[in-house]
Amino acid sequence: MPHDLRLLLDEFAGRYNQPAFIEGDPISIPHRFSRLQDIEIAGFWAAMLAWGQRKTIISKAAELVELMDGAPYDFVRNHDEQDRARFLAFRHRTFQLTDTLYFLEFFQQYYRQHDSLEDAFARFLSPADAHVGPALTGFHELFFSLPDAPERTRKHIATPARQSACKRLNMFLRWMVRRDDSGVDFGLWQRIRPAQLLIPLDVHVERVARRLGLLERKQADWQGVLQLTERLRAFDPADPARYDFALFGMGVLEKPTGGRF
Repeated sequence: MPHDLRLLLDEFAGRYNQPAFIEGDPISIPHRFSRLQDIEIAGFWAAMLAWGQRKTIISKAAELVELMDGAPYDFVRNHDEQDRARFLAFRHRTFQLTDTLYFLEFFQQYYRQHDSLEDAFARFLSPADAHVGPALTGFHELFFSLPDAPERTRKHIATPARQSACKRLNMFLRWMVRRDDSGVDFGLWQRIRPAQLLIPLDVHVERVARRLGLLERKQADWQGVLQLTERLRAFDPADPARYDFALFGMGVLEKPTGGRF
């Protein structure tokens, strides 16, 4: 069974880890850019908005990019207070103006001191760490280290410290870290190893993983992510997160009109 299961997962991973996957997925937003910082900012924000129907997620993330004059890095570094007024009407589900303004504040302060968002994660991670858990915990603390960080915005940036599955952060890290020749994930960051990535545990991935016997834990929480990734690491120790394509793809085929999240 394990051999057959690996063959099945490899088949579906190969089927969906293709350029045709990009257009209908939130990863299409950072794929509009070529500069590292634009990719990071657009990708991070698209990933953090990624709940609901994929079409709506893409539309709202595209709206944000437009509000940033189509140039996220230049905007976050150089905009002033009055430029933030244009975001007054932006909403996505529970993501409200307060959250938008704090994201802008964090990005502006961060990118005026650092070249890449990679350091905000990698500084907390050792090459010997088995997975990116410490990076996620550390990033959450860093993100909310600014004075007057709004408490309500914390729900939009998950942390293992609260036993969250951290599915959106894990998806963003997959985009930035995974390296192959398919052209879907960017593979731009070098200080986090693909072997350290964790599976973004969304509802489709959870359902398929349970059906295949890869996830037994009742809760789709942090421990569930670790359990599922460990099972997948047995099939590909160097790149377990590539099976996100397989589990998600199988879930969408089961319910083709559904959203990803």
